[in-house]
Amino acid sequence: MDSKDTYKTILKTSKGDLFKDKNSKFYGYAFHVKEEEDIKTHLENLKKEHYAARHWCYAYQLGTDNIRYRANDDGEPNNSAGMPIYGQIQSFGVTNILVVVIRYYGGIKLGVGGLINAYRTGAQLALAASEIVEKTINIDFELKFEYKNMSKVMRILKENQVEINKQTLELNCLLEISVRKGNSSRIFDLFNQFFGIEINEL
Repeated sequence: MDSKDTYKTILKTSKGDLFKDKNSKFYGYAFHVKEEEDIKTHLENLKKEHYAARHWCYAYQLGTDNIRYRANDDGEPNNSAGMPIYGQIQSFGVTNILVVVIRYYGGIKLGVGGLINAYRTGAQLALAASEIVEKTINIDFELKFEYKNMSKVMRILKENQVEINKQTLELNCLLEISVRKGNSSRIFDLFNQFFGIEINEL
């Protein structure tokens, strides 16, 4: 089993320094994204903001266990833009991220080698300007128990620093908790051994 239970991502949007090559201008952006819908929105906004640009090339990576990624050359020669951008995402070791490099064409062709370098540099500058944070990979559980077991449940949660996402505290109580992946089987066993407490993974 993979014991890795942290991942790196960025918290907020960042813009890299402008990169120029033979009159072409390259602007790099990095966005924190959680799903493909977010990616569409950011791309639409950038196309409105940089409507005079020639290419909006990008790469993204989503997920922690099941990684999904895509690289898009947006009309540049095959693998000269999207993959160099994706290479930087891998090099910085980040996920849940979209990196877009926008090109304003300067009238002089750069050749494939020049393009690879320009898009890679644009992505690198955007990521270097980002604040990269490490987060834990959590597993969510649902706890069901009678109100009389409340203090016992709360004590275990507090002792193990477990986060509560949602709670319904009535005669029958329902808690949704978030547990760091590396700790999850221990917490599961802890509650599972108690009579009157039901725990299920969400």
